[in-house]
Amino acid sequence: MTAPQLPLTVDGGDRRLVEHIRRHREELREQLLVHGALLFRDFAVDGVDGFDAVVRELSGEPLTYAERSSPRQAIKGNVYTSTEYPPQEEIFAHNENSYQAVWPLVLYFYCIEPPLTRGATPLSSTRALYAAIDPAVREEFERRRWSVVRNYGGGLGLPWAEVFNTDDREEVQRHCAGQGIETTWIGTDRLRTRAVRDAVHKHPVTGDQVWFNHATFFHVTTLPEELRLGLQALCKPEDLPSNTYYGDGEPIPDDVLDHLRDCYRATSTRFDYRRGDVLVLDNMLSTHAREPFTGPRKIAVAMAEPYGGV
Repeated sequence: MTAPQLPLTVDGGDRRLVEHIRRHREELREQLLVHGALLFRDFAVDGVDGFDAVVRELSGEPLTYAERSSPRQAIKGNVYTSTEYPPQEEIFAHNENSYQAVWPLVLYFYCIEPPLTRGATPLSSTRALYAAIDPAVREEFERRRWSVVRNYGGGLGLPWAEVFNTDDREEVQRHCAGQGIETTWIGTDRLRTRAVRDAVHKHPVTGDQVWFNHATFFHVTTLPEELRLGLQALCKPEDLPSNTYYGDGEPIPDDVLDHLRDCYRATSTRFDYRRGDVLVLDNMLSTHAREPFTGPRKIAVAMAEPYGGV
């Protein structure tokens, strides 16, 4: 059986995208479930306001970016810049907010300005990824789950006030308690959190088993070597900005992480952005990454349709 195209390209012929979605919404939602990603190309989007209207037409109200793990800025309302990491760095494959108790089911990317070279958003099917992973590795994670430890403040990583969108400690405590996150305050400005999550999930509509977690992305060994060595020289293991473990707190073996990274890369596919492209992902059916790039590369992003629960 041939695997579904990832992403499925929908050609616009200069029609207005919001109107096309209004006319074909149910069909497009079905195609998103089959393919995991839709690429709308050669449609009239009408800038950031039009992009916001596209999100609302297909998914409803866009979400606020909460429990942040990467630097980005609001462009307008709940439309944000893509992750603002240096252009020479790769951003490894992941599913948005899969370390949270609640995550967006649908993601949107809008190409305002394409890069000169590379800069794609590579995609992987989480269904293909689940099938590619050694069953013994999958079963170990299904049994033990996975955990993430994050440290905020102290000059490394994001400040906790930026991550949680508040400088009120009690509000942070309430939020974390409601999301199944353990908190430890260290000194006057540092916070350490720990959360245990499932590594494998069932898609709420298709019922497919999918590999959906940040266990590989957040692990220190996935960082570029120079950055990893620098952080390990500066920090004790428990003080790293982020790191992952099995759910019981035991380390994940290096060979397991190597295997997982190989599976993400083996199932990856890519396309080159064109100005005006709108990429829509089912966040539980497709991972996304970012290639290094040259040139301006301005991609707006939005998230929608919260799902999950502690």
